[in-house]
Parts: sequence; C-alpha cells; structure tokens
Amino acid sequence: MASIALIGATGNVGSRLLDELVSRGHQVTAIGRDPGKVPARAGVSAARADINDEAGLAAVLRGHDAVISAVRFLDSDPETLLAAVRSAGVPRYLVVGGAASLLVAPGKRLLDQPDFPEAYKAEATRGAAFLDALRQVQDLDWTFLSPSAMFVPGERTGRFRLGQDELLTGEKGSSISYEDFAIAMVDELEKPAHSRQRFTVGY
Repeated sequence: MASIALIGATGNVGSRLLDELVSRGHQVTAIGRDPGKVPARAGVSAARADINDEAGLAAVLRGHDAVISAVRFLDSDPETLLAAVRSAGVPRYLVVGGAASLLVAPGKRLLDQPDFPEAYKAEATRGAAFLDALRQVQDLDWTFLSPSAMFVPGERTGRFRLGQDELLTGEKGSSISYEDFAIAMVDELEKPAHSRQRFTVGY
C-alpha cells in the first residue's frame, strides 16, 4: 500500500485512476479545484489545490510516496508542476500523457500528420512539449504514459499491450479504454519499469 496524490481525480481519466488505486488498497489524496466532486469512500481524502500555485500545491503533495498527474496540458504548466513535486520532496511523478507525440513512422509523430484533427492540436502540442520538458529532468523519477489514438470510456479487461515511442495499432485501429489505461498506470506505480521514460498502452 502506498500514499498517492492524484491531481485531477474527478476527470475522465482521473476518476478511473482513483477507482483502480482504491481497489488495490492504496491511500489516495484526490486533488482538484472542487473537492466536493470527489465521492466519499474509504481510503480517499479530498483536497483543494490550484495546479498553477506552486507553493499551495506543494503543501498538499508533501508526505506522499508518488504523484499522479491527470490534468489537461492546456490548463497546466510543466515547470510549475515539476517545481511543486520537487518542493514537496515526493520522489515519483507519473503523468497521464497524450498520444500525439507517439511515432507513426521513423521521425514522424502522430501530431505532425496532415490529417491530425485541428480541434485537438493545441492540447496535443502542449502535451508533446510537456514530454520534452520531462526528458530534461534528471532529479525526479518520472514516467509519462501515452494512451493510444482513441482514448475513450470502455471496459476494464486487463488485456492490452505495452510499447515505447511508437503508436500501437490493432485490428480495430489504435485504442485503449480509460479503465485499462488506469490498470497500466497503477501497474507502473507498483512495479516501476519505465523510470524517466515514456511508454504507451493499447490493444
């Protein structure tokens, strides 16, 4: 059992991560702008924090074994988040990443393809920049987990594949459910295999 600070615990991915963490017996501090949205349950403490307030966020993160960040890249700044984790003295930082920075051919990112949806481009560009920033970090044990191209609600099957920097595709294209993504993330939390690396999960 570990003590985990989960930033963005009420979002689409964050809520599934919260379920997965609790089901495995971890103690979770569920952090968001509105703690009232965090369901009351054993093993969960709700906390309010502004992800753009370094000192305030650090105060909430202090004392945990790891931080998992499940927030929109457009709403956050990597330097502020990293500074808060450092200031709090938390040794591990896991990030819910994006798929756009994954490679679809040598040297060619999904983000750079001519048919990449314009509606997602701003968030995707910020996500790729976040990964670039993490790759310069040597004083934290960070991990960035990218989903597949289609990242949607679904079933918790436990049947998926892991990869590194290449987009995973299967019979039904490139996809992963929030629920199975959460399994892969908590697996990594419990048995670290991608220290200071990005990896990806898909069917």
